[in-house]
Amino acid sequence: MTRSTPTLPAQRGGKAKTPSLAQLRAFAAVADHLHFREAASAIGMSQPALSGAVASLEEALGVRLLERTTRKVLLSPAGERMAARAREVLNAVGELLEEAEAARVPFTGPLRLGVIPTVAPYLLPTVLGLVRDRYPRLDLRVHEEQTASLLDGLARGRLDLLLLALPTGAPGLRELPLFDEDFVLVTPESHPCAGRTGLPRSALRELDLLLLDEGHCMRDHTLDICREAGVAHGARSGDAPVSTTAAGLSTLVQLVAGGLGVTLLPRTALRVETARNEALATSRFADPAPARRIGLAMRAGAAREEEFVLFADSLRSALGDLPVRLVD
Repeated sequence: MTRSTPTLPAQRGGKAKTPSLAQLRAFAAVADHLHFREAASAIGMSQPALSGAVASLEEALGVRLLERTTRKVLLSPAGERMAARAREVLNAVGELLEEAEAARVPFTGPLRLGVIPTVAPYLLPTVLGLVRDRYPRLDLRVHEEQTASLLDGLARGRLDLLLLALPTGAPGLRELPLFDEDFVLVTPESHPCAGRTGLPRSALRELDLLLLDEGHCMRDHTLDICREAGVAHGARSGDAPVSTTAAGLSTLVQLVAGGLGVTLLPRTALRVETARNEALATSRFADPAPARRIGLAMRAGAAREEEFVLFADSLRSALGDLPVRLVD
């Protein structure tokens, strides 16, 4: 049964009123979740209060934002447009509050840092140590997600700063390179390429290369390396030269140890992923070795931009012990 909809002020010739931030926050949560209970839980609000806030927003604006039934919630055409506007307003208010906080005392309060999975296990000890020793009043909150999700979170204001592979190719960002690192070939200990140095990239043409699942930027890096080496099957992401994939680097390494193929690892991952497995060997490519660049990304003109630049400088200095080439 469909609930009846009250006549809105605009339908009676009334003038729209200025909405409150609480009303916009409630509506944005419903627009994101399309479910009142989940939206209420997401923003720490009771369901009746959230429903009342959305209804009050509709009344204030004189616009029908939602289509409600007993089973589901849908955005009206006007609701689709106004949801985007509501998020912009909330993001702007959030940045205003962040700027005020940063202006009072830099490196205090929450910092929501997004990190890709092929970086998080290997760099987070350094990041956490830096924050603990130099910025003890910074409330670091780490989110490990794939690149597309991180970029979306940054654009929406859910995240403040990203640690990921560069360049991202996303508009409206300022990127701060930290370092370049080489890829190495990981093979079974008995493999003909095991332990070699100066390995040509063309050797990849004859190998069964294991890849990460779709969505990992390192999968794309590996396919780019395959294209450069002339591996025909590496021409498109959907035509990877392998039938077995993995969700993470640890699983890839175990597949290699089990004899299913070989894989590429960034040098920062080697100590963690291969040191305790005698069934594995590593090989170095001839210069210039295939590599990736890792750095920070923020919204251009972010309220805490100067603070994040200083953070990048500090982090770059702290990474000196890793097998990487620092980028000034």
